[in-house]
Amino acid sequence: MSNTRTATIIRNTSETKISLAIDLDRTGDPADIATGVGFFDHMLTHVAKHGRLALKVSCDGDTHIDDHHTVEDVGIALGEALAQALGDKRGIERYGDAAVPMDETLARVALDLSGRPAYVFKADWVGYGIDPPAIAGEKIGVFDVQLVKEFFNAVVNNAKMNLHIDVPWGDNNHHIAEGIFKAFGRALRDAVRVTHDDVPSTKGTL
Repeated sequence: MSNTRTATIIRNTSETKISLAIDLDRTGDPADIATGVGFFDHMLTHVAKHGRLALKVSCDGDTHIDDHHTVEDVGIALGEALAQALGDKRGIERYGDAAVPMDETLARVALDLSGRPAYVFKADWVGYGIDPPAIAGEKIGVFDVQLVKEFFNAVVNNAKMNLHIDVPWGDNNHHIAEGIFKAFGRALRDAVRVTHDDVPSTKGTL
């Protein structure tokens, strides 16, 4: 395995222009994030902080339409960066899990850097789906709560990981989202730890 576990992804489309750099061993600044979506920046900062990794993201996206393309495309770039930085995954723990209490909320994340994408997301947003719609339940500020699920779906498919997210209880949507991102960071931190010199699979490859 290379001594440096870093990656830089440049992704330019008609909807977003993204530059994303990651350092799994945090030799640089922990977080420098500017996506144009304030709440999303806040969540990505939690991933860097609790994942103990360095993450730099800049995105110029079509947020005049909405935040969907920005959030999804940053997820794609982050997944690609994780796959690139991990290389052949020799020496890593591979699995990680975390349960994070965020005041009244509990968020649980388990992941496997398996090379196979699989995704389970079980979180009920407070007030979401009420008829008539409860605006407070569909948005955290101006951020659409559906984008949390979309972001991690993009990460999973491009990092080729198993990811299970479960929020068994919570009464505040900001806390639910923040707990999820913090738990993801902590689970990822454990999964990428280097503790041996083998590829952690009986197949000999991941």
